[in-house]
Amino acid sequence: MAPLQVIGAGYGRTGTDSLREALNILGYNCHHMRELLAQDRNPEIFLEAYQNPDKPADWDKAYEGFDAAVDWPTASFVEPLLKKYPDAKWLLTDRDPDTWYKSVKNTIHQGAATRTPEEIAALPDYLQRTFKMAKTVVMDGALGDAERFADEEAIKENFRNHYEWVKKTIPADRLLVLQLGEGWDRLCEFLGKPVPDVPYPRSNSTANFRNEFLKTFVPAAKQQQEGNQTAAA
Repeated sequence: MAPLQVIGAGYGRTGTDSLREALNILGYNCHHMRELLAQDRNPEIFLEAYQNPDKPADWDKAYEGFDAAVDWPTASFVEPLLKKYPDAKWLLTDRDPDTWYKSVKNTIHQGAATRTPEEIAALPDYLQRTFKMAKTVVMDGALGDAERFADEEAIKENFRNHYEWVKKTIPADRLLVLQLGEGWDRLCEFLGKPVPDVPYPRSNSTANFRNEFLKTFVPAAKQQQEGNQTAAA
């Protein structure tokens, strides 16, 4: 698989899962937080890169098998990825800050905040490492800890600042800003791809997120507990 050709700088809950599906339809293999929850994808690389930004990270290993990446944790590493993949095209999925905050509060933040240490300890090792990374990079990083996240206006301001910084940092000819709900036309033109004869994906609503989170979290924890019981028998 070639190095990353397309990279998303937009935060989660801005249409990144629909964009992931769209890029896959266009022929890319797109990295997303979903991939880290599905199997061991070296989450410690992202954690180490976040905690030690001056230390070189093995980005090729982090994205092994992928030629596109969107969502977190990717969106937290715009600067190093811009240097690592100088020929990549960038996508910035945008959304109204008010509806974005509400969506994050009812999905990502709620899902992470309600997990107890005992529940996380019951997960397979790779998921424990993934949750540790996500807590540091996303929950305590991009979103702030629980106390800071409660300050809605401050979090929305951080969201706006990230988007303005991205627009100033990435060369305009390599960046496409997409609004939540856009279809194929501008995306395909920017990437030089024909418009597919299928509707643009619409996925990962709040209800879908909760269902997917439960499908990932509960079976994995149950499987790990059953394995522990078998080993102890």
